[in-house]
Amino acid sequence: MKSWCALAFLWLAFLCHGTLSCPALCKCYLRRAEVVCNEIPLTEYPSEDLPKNTTMLTIQFTNISSISEQHLKATPLLEGLHLYSNHLQNLSSDLLRGVPHVNTLDLTGNKLSDLPVDVFSHAPLRSLVLKNNLIEKADAEWLPDNSSLTWLDLSGNRLTKIPSALLQKLPHLENLDLSNNRLEKIAANSLDQLTKLERLNLQNNKLDTLDASILQSARDLTYLFLSRNQLNKLPQKLFQELSQLKHLSLDDNQLTHIPPGLLDPLDSLDEEGLDLTSNPWLCDGKVEYLWRWLQKNKKKVFLPETIVCARPQSLVGRSIMSLTESELNLQS
Repeated sequence: MKSWCALAFLWLAFLCHGTLSCPALCKCYLRRAEVVCNEIPLTEYPSEDLPKNTTMLTIQFTNISSISEQHLKATPLLEGLHLYSNHLQNLSSDLLRGVPHVNTLDLTGNKLSDLPVDVFSHAPLRSLVLKNNLIEKADAEWLPDNSSLTWLDLSGNRLTKIPSALLQKLPHLENLDLSNNRLEKIAANSLDQLTKLERLNLQNNKLDTLDASILQSARDLTYLFLSRNQLNKLPQKLFQELSQLKHLSLDDNQLTHIPPGLLDPLDSLDEEGLDLTSNPWLCDGKVEYLWRWLQKNKKKVFLPETIVCARPQSLVGRSIMSLTESELNLQS
């Protein structure tokens, strides 16, 4: 009985100590070693009073504008750091030195622009999210060789290019999101090291074509998003290795034709897994391949009846699927 009372007393003392060490206006969940500071008028990182055993820390919708290595040293066991929608403007190159267990870092919705070299090199990161910042240039030196990253999100920035040298450091990457940038080109062979890539999001950029070899090593790719670019032509063998692809979006581009055989390797597409809508299709003799493929694979296409002719004038607004052989011959 005495030993039980002693244990109970120790547990209560621990709880009290944990409660006292929680930063003001934050919530500390001791059992799962998590701290959440949410929508509060914080202006400085709350390193004082953070429980040292914290493994998950979320600070979001605050006025914090800077964070340093010294701040993070307060929680040496940290594994996940989520800093959504604050006012961070810069990071130090030694930021992660004091948190050698951090595997998840999310900096969505801050004001980051120029990041120093080695900034993400001092922890075994597996997930890095830099979404919706002001980054104009990605640097290969951000990360170590043979990085552990499986998830990289650079969407919603101001990138005009992505360095091949950066991508070549990511052999374990499964998800790459570069959407909502200003990319004009993806260099040939820049994705060759990404043999485990499953999701690639390039939508809402300024790409007008893709190199024929760009996807040759991405044999595990299952989701490919290319909508809202300026694609006006695609290489015939672009999708040749994508036998696992389930979803492909090519809507809202400038495609007038696709080359014969382009879609043939895509046997694994989900129902409605292909989106070709909102392109200026030219319904002349060269549309025959697409016409026959749509007839055969209608169930794999999203809203197939809305894939319509933009030219010639006599067929404007007509669904490509509805064209007859005689009409195709007339336009050949």
